[in-house]
Amino acid sequence: MDGTGGNPGRGEEAAAPETAAAPEESVHGESLDRPLPEGVRHRVVALAAEAFGGLTPAELPAVLRPYARFTPSRRAKFAATALATALEGDPSFRQRVGARLREAEPELCEALDAGTPPPAVDPLDVAAAAYLLRPAGWAKLVAAAGEEAQRVSAERAGEEAQRELRQLKAELDEARAQSRNEAVRVRTELEAARKEAESLQRKLRSAASDVKRAEAALRKVEAELDETRAAAAAEKASADGEARRLRARLAEAEQAVEASRRAAREGRSTEDMRLRLLLDTVLDAASGLRRELALPPRDTLGARPADTVDAVMPGAISPKDIARRALSEDDPALLDQLLALPQSHLVVDGYNVTKTGYPALPLEKQRLRLLGGLAVLAAQSGAEVTCVFDGADLDAPVLLAPPRGVRVLFSKAGETADELIRRLVRAEPPGRPIVVVSSDREVADGVARAGARPVASTLLLKRLARV
Repeated sequence: MDGTGGNPGRGEEAAAPETAAAPEESVHGESLDRPLPEGVRHRVVALAAEAFGGLTPAELPAVLRPYARFTPSRRAKFAATALATALEGDPSFRQRVGARLREAEPELCEALDAGTPPPAVDPLDVAAAAYLLRPAGWAKLVAAAGEEAQRVSAERAGEEAQRELRQLKAELDEARAQSRNEAVRVRTELEAARKEAESLQRKLRSAASDVKRAEAALRKVEAELDETRAAAAAEKASADGEARRLRARLAEAEQAVEASRRAAREGRSTEDMRLRLLLDTVLDAASGLRRELALPPRDTLGARPADTVDAVMPGAISPKDIARRALSEDDPALLDQLLALPQSHLVVDGYNVTKTGYPALPLEKQRLRLLGGLAVLAAQSGAEVTCVFDGADLDAPVLLAPPRGVRVLFSKAGETADELIRRLVRAEPPGRPIVVVSSDREVADGVARAGARPVASTLLLKRLARV
């Protein structure tokens, strides 16, 4: 036994990096004399992130193992620096990535091994493959790709500069045209203002003549007025004495009338104030008593005297009564009838539904697909919807924006989603219609004992298929 008989493939794969690293350094002896071009670096990181998922944790460098469960796009985004460092400093990891590349792009890899890279392939792809596979002349291919990327970037920058120059010229021409138009408009307005000023000057001269004539007439009237004043002064002197006597008597009468009015007004205001204060006291006391007794508003009283008489009410049904209707347990219309009950609350065992309907999807996509369907269902039915996921094993918080109309909850550490669902049911007041979606028999039996109506996950999936 050579120690690898139990798993020969794994032994060869583990030994391959050590045997391949030596020729890479001794035969080609090539290295980059400058940093890896940015475009080539992005392409190399993208290839490594794509090949990342096909490697076992033992085949990954220790620094990259925390990203093993990431998607390729998230790996390329969050682990770009770690990937580039591992590819440069760990030949074994780079050779494993190169082996994955050979499986994905055999023609490109064979052409690089033969020293004839295909001209129709993107230079960045050629340079990235050469960096990973390290054939003869790989450093020149990488350097050439960097120069090509710089040339293309320079051409694009030049084209952008030309485009901006043309745009600035067009804006300058437009500004000049606007300036000319504005100058013509200002000259036109200035000419109109000049003509208006001449007209106003003519009117001013005419008005000045009218003022002079009016001043002469005023002086004549003032002379006549002085004579009249002198004649009236004597009459006024005799009338003033009589007027003073009459004013004194009038003032006394007004004071008497005002005193009587004030007395009447003050008496009426005092009575009104006392009555208003008494009324406000009664209203405040009644409002405080209503708040203390937690009484509902008069228009929303839940019960009347006639409601206390024992009788059968028409149309009064509960979630348990729905089960006696002529609908089978797998008919989606059953769920519609349950959600049509007043103030109904739909509680969904999230992973129980997603792993029943689409277990092949990743958990993140399972959640998004289910929540999208529940948002439409909540908008159609108007019911309160709560979706519960098991969060006991989460390593980090889930970045998720709940859709409108759907409450999303994760169970705490040390608690399962089943326990959280039972706590949600117990939190509701007795008599409220609560529908729990779960195919777990233990969950269904537990919520049924608490007064909720359990339905199978397949029923919700059939209903969401109609959304």
